[in-house]
Amino acid sequence: MKYLGQTNEYFEVIEISKDNCDILKKKQGSVLSLIWFDDDQSQMITDSVNFNFSRNQIVCFTEFHHIEIKQIGHLRLLRFNRPFYCILDHDSEVGCKGILYYGSSNLPILSPNRKDIEILETVWKMLLIEMVSKDNLQLEMLQMMLKRILILCTRIYKDQMDFEQIEIKQIDLIRDFNFLVEQYFKSKHSVDEYALLLNKSPKTLANLFKKTGNKTGNKTPSQFIQSRIMLEARRLLRYTDKSVSEIAYEIGYEDIQSFSRFFKKQEGQSPSDFKENK
Repeated sequence: MKYLGQTNEYFEVIEISKDNCDILKKKQGSVLSLIWFDDDQSQMITDSVNFNFSRNQIVCFTEFHHIEIKQIGHLRLLRFNRPFYCILDHDSEVGCKGILYYGSSNLPILSPNRKDIEILETVWKMLLIEMVSKDNLQLEMLQMMLKRILILCTRIYKDQMDFEQIEIKQIDLIRDFNFLVEQYFKSKHSVDEYALLLNKSPKTLANLFKKTGNKTGNKTPSQFIQSRIMLEARRLLRYTDKSVSEIAYEIGYEDIQSFSRFFKKQEGQSPSDFKENK
């Protein structure tokens, strides 16, 4: 079921099985996804990492994730673009910049408990009813249902990751840093550049990342930036026909030698060897 609004709002609710799983591979610009697994049979590779998902786990993908399907059982998929959701509410906690999508350096995998599942099932039923209600209140109601699901999932993830142990301002700073890296990693490679955008010192960012530990993947700010650059480099080398020099230029390296040294230090092999072995 799909909703298309008059000003480019897009929202889709789909039940996925092995018969239509190619839908997961389709790239759509500026579209965020939420997948809710209905069994223990789904296996995927996301950006070269293998994942085996269990029943009732929930995972959130941005448009930048590349999904390869190894095995699919049954799952539920929500997809929406920013015009659909963000025109309603720019709240930093549950909006497109919240911890479900850009607030963590790791793929957010949620494991709701029995009570959480009961609530989510109820909201899901209400959502399906609204998807077929063709009246002038449909957009508002669908936005409300989506926001409710995102709030529930945000609460689950915060409890799961013990975010309450960190001050709200610190969580906001981590989110803002992660989101800025997502926007500018191709042109800004140093912690100093992001610290300047955030009006913070590089030392403040380093101390925050050290304090938050597993919430930031146990990385330093510099390692986080490098990881994002490497992720894009691997994607481009593996999934496109662009040359190494074209890829180097696209992600902000003026010469191929600098890029090759960086890539080999991180990956243990040259970009050319990585591309040949894809």
